[in-house]
Amino acid sequence: MKRCSWVDEKSEIYKKYHDEEWGTPKHNDRDLFELLVLESFQAGLSWLTVLKKRENFKKAFDNFDVKKVANYDDTKVSQLLKNEKIIRSKNKILSAISNAKIFIQIQKEFGSFSNYIWGFTNNKVIKNDFDILPVSTELSDTISKDLKKRGMKYVGTVIIYSYLQAIGVVDDHEKGCFRY
Repeated sequence: MKRCSWVDEKSEIYKKYHDEEWGTPKHNDRDLFELLVLESFQAGLSWLTVLKKRENFKKAFDNFDVKKVANYDDTKVSQLLKNEKIIRSKNKILSAISNAKIFIQIQKEFGSFSNYIWGFTNNKVIKNDFDILPVSTELSDTISKDLKKRGMKYVGTVIIYSYLQAIGVVDDHEKGCFRY
């Protein structure tokens, strides 16, 4: 089975992520929040590092329950900073909490975060045909600017492009890949 060239064939977790998740459209707000948090924690690190810690993140962040995360206090932040099983960046932890509050505001404004994020493409998957994957596009630029305007952090255009791929708004599977 041929996969996209970026997949480390020696890594079962990477292969599973590629084969079952990456580029698959997601509309559930809990899933969308989880991947937004994980993508923000990935900044400056490899995605494989985040994937290996994903289950620990789920436990530490109350299964990515956006309402719970939005209400984290200093005690919870302190617990997270001591948790060696996750990425312990105070700025990223604080931004996850702040972003959760904004995520909830977006849900209220649009009925769901899914409505918001998929609205940028009129609920259509963008099927790209790049020979070399870009790190950002006009779409990720637009969404990044909007999220930043709303006050979100760790949502630069590169992170957002990666997020759009992760949630299936963008399908960048390579031509030779079995998922293409």
